Amino acid sequence: MTREELKRKAQALPLSPGVYIMMNEAGEVIYVGKSRALKNRVSQYFANLASHTGKTRTMVSQIDHFDYILADSEFEALVLECSLIKRHKPRYNILLKDDKGYPYIRLSVQERYPRFSLVSRVAEDGARYFGPYGSRSSSREIIQTVSSALRLPTCRKKFPRDIGKERPCLNHHIGTCDGWCREELTAAEYHVRIEHAIHLLDGKFSEVEAELEREMQQASQELRFEQAAELRDRLQAIRLLGIRQKVVANTRGDTDVIGVHQVQLKYGFVVLHYLEGALAERDTELVTIPVEEEKASVLSALLKQYYGGRGHLPKWIYLPLDFEDREEVERMLTEAAGYKVSLLVPKRGSKLELIRLANKNAEEETERAISKEERQSQLMTLLGSMLGLKTLPFRIEAYDISNTGAADIVGAMTVFQDGKPLKRDYRRFRLKELDGPDDYASMDQVLTRRFRRYRERNEKFNVLPDLILMDGGLGQVGVACRVLAQVGLAIPVFGMVKDHRHRTRGLVAPDGREIGLQSQPAVFTLVGRIQEETHRFAIEYHRASHAKSTVASALEEIPGVGEARRQVLLKQFKSLKAIREADYETLCQVVPKQVAQSVYQHFNKTDVTDDQKEKGKSVCE
Repeated sequence: MTREELKRKAQALPLSPGVYIMMNEAGEVIYVGKSRALKNRVSQYFANLASHTGKTRTMVSQIDHFDYILADSEFEALVLECSLIKRHKPRYNILLKDDKGYPYIRLSVQERYPRFSLVSRVAEDGARYFGPYGSRSSSREIIQTVSSALRLPTCRKKFPRDIGKERPCLNHHIGTCDGWCREELTAAEYHVRIEHAIHLLDGKFSEVEAELEREMQQASQELRFEQAAELRDRLQAIRLLGIRQKVVANTRGDTDVIGVHQVQLKYGFVVLHYLEGALAERDTELVTIPVEEEKASVLSALLKQYYGGRGHLPKWIYLPLDFEDREEVERMLTEAAGYKVSLLVPKRGSKLELIRLANKNAEEETERAISKEERQSQLMTLLGSMLGLKTLPFRIEAYDISNTGAADIVGAMTVFQDGKPLKRDYRRFRLKELDGPDDYASMDQVLTRRFRRYRERNEKFNVLPDLILMDGGLGQVGVACRVLAQVGLAIPVFGMVKDHRHRTRGLVAPDGREIGLQSQPAVFTLVGRIQEETHRFAIEYHRASHAKSTVASALEEIPGVGEARRQVLLKQFKSLKAIREADYETLCQVVPKQVAQSVYQHFNKTDVTDDQKEKGKSVCE
């Protein structure tokens, strides 16, 4: 729609409460807002563009069309707005990075070997939940402390799958885990420890201490001094945990105090959690607002983001300033909690002092974070100056190819934003229709697919980099420049070259100039990190791809096993080893009798016996 068409549509809106949804040409939701009078609010966007700030003008310039939903009241519009923002995560709305607030510790007691994890909400899944706790950091520390005190595993091994497969990891050798991957330990012993963990998280320290005391005395009397010493150490660790647990366990807080500090378009947002008058925990967040708004509107948006969908809410929330829809937000939180939640703006006394403390925390966090960002900005400025770039390289894309001969050729794209890896934007490419391991042809295919998808407005490739780094020399740079010219894009490209020890040496420009990095350690470290990360990402994808094709190749040799059967077998057994070790009866549960017989005979080099056929008959039929 043209600007005039948007303006006319906005002026035709009713003077009623509701929600408006701004969308770009690709149909993406870029902003969601609410208003008690839709016509007045939406018309402001298209009435006088000169009165808007630069970022607001940028947002408005991307609006191709908009939709709206009428509501019976401003409160109903508020609830709908929160729901839509959470669903679409529009780029021009104020968004917290993740779901912070009151986390729970989850124990998967429904599994044979229960493990701890951290979650935001309680689910009806048969697991045990503890909390909510004051913050994610304290919850992680509690998990670590309980696991260490009881010598439970915190590694990524899966039990019983990984029992007896490898030597115990470092945790066992430093005494924080008893090495449950060893075959000599039993599931029964593991469950005893888990019961102790449940008692500890329930606050029943005396019961666990008494049981361990008895075991320690008995081991000592039976002259099992090494085991007695281990029990003594575990008992001491649990006593220390008990002291700390009294401080942080269930710090869900009856009072939250909000602090906000603004530096240009950056806001430090701090929540101090108080329990019975004592400070229990602190949450902090640095938010960059996408379009300029009043401080009160920002506070309102942050509160709705932070408390929306929480399982537990404080009874009192002290605010540093009032905002327009405070009563509606208070009502929304009260209905969510099932009890009265009060949003208060202290004006004097001890409560105002709490606000000042929260604001001071917000100021310190904001200034510290901005100092860090300034250092990153200086690094980007230095890199841009060394390369002669017109735009600072805040977003860098790097590319690498990995292959084994002519098979399983893959490409990898990593993204670094503000000098840090942005893993959600990493992309992988499986390359086909190549005659052999030609790195130049492979890179041509990768870059062509990447930038054509940008031209096609593919949402996974809709952001362009400020700088492209190729893992390789002048040849790879030439490939990238040629592809960019073909798709009509102008992006700076440099190659990351290595020395004879396979370490990053410098960057090579399209004209063949090599730019040394050793004189600038920060830039040298950044480029080296990008090159290593891109190579790692490419290698990992290649190994996974190669392993998958190896399995498929092994199964292709079996008569009667086509593509569909291979997929069924891999989905059920997960690996070639599991298929190889499966007995005839188990295979019959997955594929027809004749196919199961072919698979079994192929891997066991022997025919299926009559006894096996009889056992598998009922299963296969």
